[in-house]
Amino acid sequence: MKKQTKGILAFAFLGGIMVTSGVVIAIPGLAPDEDNPELTITGTPADNFPDADRPRFCGSGNAQSTDFVTEYSIPTECTNPLAIVTDYDGNVWFAQTNTGKLAKFDPKTETFTEYDNPTWPQNGRSMMWGIDYAPDGSVWFTDETFDSVWKFSTIDERYDRLGYPSEGDSLPQRLQVDGSKIIINDFTGNKLTFLDPNQSSDDVNYLSIPSPVDDSVTADFTVDAENNVWFTNWLFQQGGVLVKFNQNGYFDSVANSNEQLLPLLDFIEIYQLPVQLLTPNGAVVSDDGMIWLADTTSSSFFSFNPVTEEFTQYVTATPLLSTYGNQTGVIKTPISRPYWIDSDDQGRIIFNEQNANNISVFDPKSQSLVEYHIPSKNPYWGDCDPGTGLMVSDCGLAQIFDFAVDGKKIWFTEWVENNIGVVDTSVPLPFEIQLDSETMSLSPGDSKEFSFILSSKSSDKVLGGTLILSPTRDFLNVELAENDSESFQLVTGSAQTIHTMISASDDAITGEYKILIGTQSSDIAVSKYVTVTIE
Repeated sequence: MKKQTKGILAFAFLGGIMVTSGVVIAIPGLAPDEDNPELTITGTPADNFPDADRPRFCGSGNAQSTDFVTEYSIPTECTNPLAIVTDYDGNVWFAQTNTGKLAKFDPKTETFTEYDNPTWPQNGRSMMWGIDYAPDGSVWFTDETFDSVWKFSTIDERYDRLGYPSEGDSLPQRLQVDGSKIIINDFTGNKLTFLDPNQSSDDVNYLSIPSPVDDSVTADFTVDAENNVWFTNWLFQQGGVLVKFNQNGYFDSVANSNEQLLPLLDFIEIYQLPVQLLTPNGAVVSDDGMIWLADTTSSSFFSFNPVTEEFTQYVTATPLLSTYGNQTGVIKTPISRPYWIDSDDQGRIIFNEQNANNISVFDPKSQSLVEYHIPSKNPYWGDCDPGTGLMVSDCGLAQIFDFAVDGKKIWFTEWVENNIGVVDTSVPLPFEIQLDSETMSLSPGDSKEFSFILSSKSSDKVLGGTLILSPTRDFLNVELAENDSESFQLVTGSAQTIHTMISASDDAITGEYKILIGTQSSDIAVSKYVTVTIE
């Protein structure tokens, strides 16, 4: 029961229970169980769920595709795929919540191989949030239910389980192979753990570094070019801090002093998070040294400049109505929930938007954002039931909890649709956004006209969609001119000029802010950021 409770709390922290504000989705252990739920034995992992819960967790339809996204159905029913990584040959590896197995997908042959885990308990389930591929051909992944770190040798196809130090309420979460170490954040145990990957499962030594903020969670981490580890400590809905840990200095001092632990404060720097950033789960450092954080209780992601010590907030497009449904009308402010975040070899920032069913690509150089909509949706994870017991088609979420960047391809898992998929970022975009200007200055209470050109790049079809006009702060506003409409259609090769008015309220705060300008169709959103300076 303790483990089940721990998993539920973590799921809530990470944004998994709340689809949007005001809508709670039932998960095992959260709502009271029926006295005798009907359970049809199938001999598959679906047997871990009563019949009534199977559509919610095992999938609601077949794999789908768009011009930009291709999905593949996992042959075994109801595996709940979660953490995902690619190897040096382009193979895709992912862990299965509902089976304890690791699986491989070969993109060349489009075939799956699932590797039985002989030591996994019968009917065992675990959220496996972290995974990485090591140079020796092994795949490492975390397991929160059984407080474990697993090593799978892709050469001899053998699993080794390493017990994780579980003092208190531990939850081994994200994992990264970093040279001669493996780094793991303990989400509820409030520490970073370092593991030597060359140890045997019979003799495991961990070094756990306590986080500087008591009673907080320790979220995702990233390692910069100087080997500093950056991570966040935060309290649910109360904000927190960004921490820089000088691991080279720490471990060198430990070696020279013959002490196993030294005072952490001598080797860290702490930066207060902005009040707008409440739940920073994902973290990554880009090639220019900027730290990027994904905020799971909003529609925002943030950059942090270690030189100026300044944060910049960016906003995503509002989720499509098809993701949340809103059949009851209770969802007043849908949010996208950026979750994990990564970077690619082009310096672009990649993140998943859990509540918008998107994989998104932000280019800091061009200040452009492309949000790829994933076609599969599970209606049991949205407000999609009109009250008749019949589910609305094309509504809901696939629960895209993890992704892996491999060149111009982004692989991802669909936790409740039993699929994996890939975004091909090399496919030409159907729209182009040309801004009148990339910057604007306003005084509090002022307004200025702003125009942009929306062009069709498609060669064979009429394009339609809706405009994106999204400020990051409430004291900024973007309104269309009287004769312009939020929806549009463009024929092949045509363009349309959009006229808007950008204004700042009387209580606008001095500083630089971002406004997202663009367009969104059923498959993709293409936008650019305007930098507004309040003087």
